Amino acid sequence: MDRNVGGIDRLLRFGAGFTLLIYGYRNRETTIGTLAFIAGSDILATAIIQRCPINAMFGIDTCGEENW
Repeated sequence: MDRNVGGIDRLLRFGAGFTLLIYGYRNRETTIGTLAFIAGSDILATAIIQRCPINAMFGIDTCGEENW
């Protein structure tokens, strides 16, 4: 599998993922909190593995050649 997440995109995903995880954990009794936790874990996972299926579907690659 080719990487397609890197650079600023990856940093933004880390930030958004952690933010949603924290929000979701603090509001875990509500539906929106649970959904935020699930979304945060998915966004954080794409940042860690540097692979996003949505980016692949649209042909977006933010991982430059220097990241290999």
